[in-house]
Amino acid sequence: MESVVSEVVLSGYIFSFLIGFPANILALYAFSMKIHHKPLPVDILLLNLTISDLLFLITLPLKMHEAVSSMKWTLPNFMCAITSFTFFSAIYTSSLLLMSVSVVRYIGAAFPITYQQLQKPVYAAVISAVIWLISAGHCSITFIIQYHPSVSNTNSSVCYENFTEKQLEILLPVRLEFFFVLCFVPLLISIYCYLSLILILNSHPRISKAQRNRAIGMALGTLAVFLFCFIPYNLSHLVGYFEKKSPEWRYYTLLLSSFNTCIDPIIFYFSSSIFRCTSKKSIFRKHWHDTAQLDRQITSSNQE
Repeated sequence: MESVVSEVVLSGYIFSFLIGFPANILALYAFSMKIHHKPLPVDILLLNLTISDLLFLITLPLKMHEAVSSMKWTLPNFMCAITSFTFFSAIYTSSLLLMSVSVVRYIGAAFPITYQQLQKPVYAAVISAVIWLISAGHCSITFIIQYHPSVSNTNSSVCYENFTEKQLEILLPVRLEFFFVLCFVPLLISIYCYLSLILILNSHPRISKAQRNRAIGMALGTLAVFLFCFIPYNLSHLVGYFEKKSPEWRYYTLLLSSFNTCIDPIIFYFSSSIFRCTSKKSIFRKHWHDTAQLDRQITSSNQE
């Protein structure tokens, strides 16, 4: 079983790194330029989402080394703690940021006047900072489990696995809270916001069919990422709580979470026809123009 897990995990992480890293570097450049030109709340949130994905991707070479070593941790112990903290924090930061993006898009369509009042970049910056603090605070459990004198397991040869009974007594309830607070509730909010957004867009005939389909496609794509990348891993928390142990298939759900770093740039930046240009600058310029045009059409339609 270990060899099969190692091979699958290694292949999945290599794929995510090779596809996700250059895509997110390009996205980082695009949003950095956009924010320098004219920052909008969604742009700031998506920039933070890109940074979160890149932090996740930076840990993958260490996770690859772990997979090559048959899921044994042969690096210094402190690197295990830092890698685990960064790895899991990035997952939950991404889910919370995706929720925030859905809320901002919904407010822009349903409450255009309020949306105009919330255009100050500082609001999105504060939201992003709070999200980083929430995910970091929750994932500090990785340090507690590995280093607290009353529960630490110094004889373990793996990284953040094979927990003792004392460790599981603390970890399993925390993971259950992760499932509800950092995954399930954000998913419900995202579903409500995007379904409402789709209904609003369909009710305004002045918005072109192409723009409507593009917005609907991005909404459905985002929800698909949520369901495909985040839910399976978080379901392992729910199952583990009732089974009183970490499910063996948890390794595979982590692979699905890593694929999020590949899909995010595709959904937000490259899945639309507006990117069918050869010049990068014209790509970004056309993207900004179409996005602004869509926002103006939604706002004007709602205000009439």
